[in-house]
Amino acid sequence: MHKKAGKRETGSEKRPRPTSPADEAGMAAALEEARKAASIGEVPVGAAVLRGDTVVVRAHNESVTRRDPTAHAELLAVQQALSLLQTDRLGDCTLYVTLEPCAQCAGAIVLAKVGRVVFGAYDPKAGMAGSVGDVLRHPQLNHRPEVVAGVREEECVHLLEEFFRARR
Repeated sequence: MHKKAGKRETGSEKRPRPTSPADEAGMAAALEEARKAASIGEVPVGAAVLRGDTVVVRAHNESVTRRDPTAHAELLAVQQALSLLQTDRLGDCTLYVTLEPCAQCAGAIVLAKVGRVVFGAYDPKAGMAGSVGDVLRHPQLNHRPEVVAGVREEECVHLLEEFFRARR
């Protein structure tokens, strides 16, 4: 059901791609944020925005803390990066997130014109980068980021499974 780790997905063309050291580092930052989220009772999803090799921002889910169901890790990271970089476009940045973006976050990614999106775990119930739909690469939209899926997927899935297993 799931595709292999480090897959580069551009439209219907899918081919394996080795994970770069930069993508490993970016996903490590996102995983660290996911662990922080879990430690405070939030769903363990973390995100990081990098420009080149520099981490611009990190964020994790804050939906429970803020009592705001829209406070997803990638949305917060995109908003913070736009503010910090004083821009309305993130074309030279990569967003790393431990879970495939939902419709809300995929929309924000497209609107902010994020250059690349790298995610870990697929989300078969809400993922909008190929699982349920594909907002990120929709042919009628004016921006389509490069998408790399399945980076450190097992680690990302494990965090989510452990979190929800402990809640049941």
